Formats: sequence, structure tokens, C-alpha cells
Amino acid sequence: MAKRIFISGAAQGIGAAIATFFHQNKWIVGIYDLDQVKAQALAQSLGDGAFAGELNVIDYASWQNALADFVKHSGGLDILVNNAGILYSGAFEDTPIEAHHRTVDVNVKGVLNGCHAALPYLKHAKNARVINLSSASAIYGQADLASYSSSKFAVRGITEGLDIEWRKHGIRVFDVMPLFVQTDMVTDMDAGSIKNMGVNLQPNDIAKAVWKLATGHTLLKNTHHPIGTSTKWMYRLSAMSPQLINRLSNIYLTRR
Repeated sequence: MAKRIFISGAAQGIGAAIATFFHQNKWIVGIYDLDQVKAQALAQSLGDGAFAGELNVIDYASWQNALADFVKHSGGLDILVNNAGILYSGAFEDTPIEAHHRTVDVNVKGVLNGCHAALPYLKHAKNARVINLSSASAIYGQADLASYSSSKFAVRGITEGLDIEWRKHGIRVFDVMPLFVQTDMVTDMDAGSIKNMGVNLQPNDIAKAVWKLATGHTLLKNTHHPIGTSTKWMYRLSAMSPQLINRLSNIYLTRR
């Protein structure tokens, strides 16, 4: 029986790459997004085994409706990927407070809603998993990305907590932590870190990382998965070095 994966924010970028990669490997994929037109277009291009619909991640009822729609077509749910997210960059004080609030709504509440709404389905699957899209900015708070960075720290905390708590259900919860990925999200991004470190990852790099977490045995898999050489270096440095060194290294990386 084919495995089933539901992806939020899957109409384009990383989400679309994940959906395409899994569909190519004979999974049933759920492509759900606020932009239902793009989601449906991607599902139609992939063909049989791809289903699409509308999902507003900040609306719990929308999650319930989207998951019920997918399970009606697929017969169940094995993997939830909380991919939907937004990013505002630039000086904290120059960013409207409404943008900071929306970052928290989408990036944090969206993940909470998704995990909560999906649990009744995941509990019925063998080796079910949740894979959250976190970020390298959850390693140390980032200048010009304060609200985005804090939202990804929250995703990191949700991931850690549920990975322990949901052992009772036989569910593993992971996150992937890429640096900057070549998508529309980083176009015209105003932050010193992207200017200094560049964009070295493609959406398919993230799709392959998600695939590794979604397949095979999970007993010894770590909860967090930094992606890319720079992120792995930052992650290891943060674990080994004093806070002062972490702060100074991030000041250097985000200098203008």
C-alpha cells in the first residue's frame, strides 16, 4: 500500500519540491496551500496520486477540513510536513508590527494547528512522523530577522517537546534546519546574513532531507537536522562554544 504525505504550503518552492519528489517515489501526496489555484495546477501536473486543496494554516477549521479531504482520497496519513511559512526582513523597527504578528501566526500557530489537527490520523498509522520546517536562524537569533528567527525557535521547541511526548503514540517528530534556500521567500531579502553567506541550497536539497526522515528506521535519528555545510558548522559551533563566541560569530556573519 502506498504511503501518504500531507504538505502545507505546497503550491510552490520547497513544498512543491517535496510533493514532486515523494510523488516520483510512488507516494500519495497532499498539496494544500492558501493559493488553491497553484496547488491544483501542481497536482494536475503530477497526475494520479496527487491531491490538492485550500489550506489557511492560521485557521484551525481549515486544517480540519483539508486533512479530512486528503484522508477521504488517500485513506489515511503517514507523514505530516509543516512547510508553510513567511518571512519579513529588515530592521525590526522599520517592519510594521502587523508583519511581526503575522510571522508568529503563520510560522508558529500554523505548526501548532497542523500537529494538533493531524494527530487523530497519525495515531492510526504505523511509524507515523511529523517533519517541521525550521531554519538555521533557530540556532542563534538573527539580526534583521528577529521575528522570523524567534518563530523558528518556537518550531524547534514544538518539535523537541512533541518528539518526546508523542512516543506514547509511536510518532516521531523531526525538524529540518536549512540556511537560505533559492525560493521566492529570499528574493529581495534585506539581511546582512544572506548578503554575507549567499544562497547555496535548492528546494530539492530540502526535499531529499525530508525523504530521508520520512523513510527507514527512526529509532536513532536525531530530532534536529541542519542542512548544508554552513548550517551544520553553525549548529556544531553553538553546541560547543560559549555564548559569547556564538554571539560574536553571528555578529560577524550578519555584519553590513
